[in-house]
Amino acid sequence: MPDRNNRTPGNVPGAYYVDDTCIDCDLCRAAAPDLFGRDDVSGLSFVRHQPSNSAETALAEEARTLCPLECIGNDGA
Repeated sequence: MPDRNNRTPGNVPGAYYVDDTCIDCDLCRAAAPDLFGRDDVSGLSFVRHQPSNSAETALAEEARTLCPLECIGNDGA
């Protein structure tokens, strides 16, 4: 379960976030490269852009579902 109190550096404000249990598997970035990025210092993913339409929300949800450690949160869900 994602922990909103342990968000990775770089997450932009909004409902979606990545927490510090990220293992840099790259699945979220592969599924939604416009929404997720990688912090090269920490080696962790983060939300670089919050979804702004239904297509982007679907991609964010797909990334959330693919995450093997369930470290992508959606406070709006």
